[in-house]
Amino acid sequence: MTKISYPKQLISFADQIALLKQRGLVFTDEAKALHLLRNISYYRLSGYWYPLLADKQNHLFKPGSTFDAAYNIYKFDSELRKLIITELEKIEVAVRTQTAYILSSQWDGYWFADASHFNNPVRHAKILSKIDEEYQRSDEEFVTAFKSKYSDPFPPSWITMEITSFGTLSILYNNLLPGKTKRSIADYFGLPDTVFASWLHSIVYIRNICAHHCRLWNRTLSIRPLMPRSPRKSFITLPANGTRQVYFILSMIVYLLDIINPNHSFVERFKDLLTRYPSIDTRAMGFPAGWENEDIWK
Repeated sequence: MTKISYPKQLISFADQIALLKQRGLVFTDEAKALHLLRNISYYRLSGYWYPLLADKQNHLFKPGSTFDAAYNIYKFDSELRKLIITELEKIEVAVRTQTAYILSSQWDGYWFADASHFNNPVRHAKILSKIDEEYQRSDEEFVTAFKSKYSDPFPPSWITMEITSFGTLSILYNNLLPGKTKRSIADYFGLPDTVFASWLHSIVYIRNICAHHCRLWNRTLSIRPLMPRSPRKSFITLPANGTRQVYFILSMIVYLLDIINPNHSFVERFKDLLTRYPSIDTRAMGFPAGWENEDIWK
């Protein structure tokens, strides 16, 4: 396909409102809308009025569509991301802890530097280089203290894993040689190692979406986490739309929290969020009819 230059030019905030009105979007408070466009941007908000379009090619809105409705979806998405990122922190910390503890117990504290434990030596070398970058860049007091006292190129894994990005840790786990040791980490979380690796990858992806304030609520994920066949704890049945929607990701989070922190309140807080935003269509998030009856969502 022949590519062309991008044809659109920047238009003023006032003209943005005029354009949206011309396309059928209703404004109840233009002054508020102008303020929001100045501080959030037309392009970011456009992802939230996209579901309100009747003609997506020509950007024409369904009758009765309002700017407030789009902004309401934006606020819901923002709160959803904040809710998720807090729980992902708990999951990440638990994964770091178990990975460092189990592998250091099975091998030694410097297992991550030993290429014999990994499936692909070229990938391992790249990962180790990335770990070194993160280590040299860190200004954590415990890292500075280690560098000043010890000659080792790295601290042991229970220290190094604390300053290694979760994306690097995910790749590190995925590259481990198959076997009992690798399975033992996944087993702590009640999952097969292949499923666990796919979930780690998905968590990294979702974390990046949340950290960069990108639209999440109705997103179809570009990666596909695996469905566990025999999880240790209750899990959902396979969704009709597969595993690439937010419903599956949220169910993953609930499942892992049930292991890490059985007294968590994530389910209650998510349901409260839906109550505060009753206009949100959970079907667009991949939620099937009767999802509330799944054991992990009760």
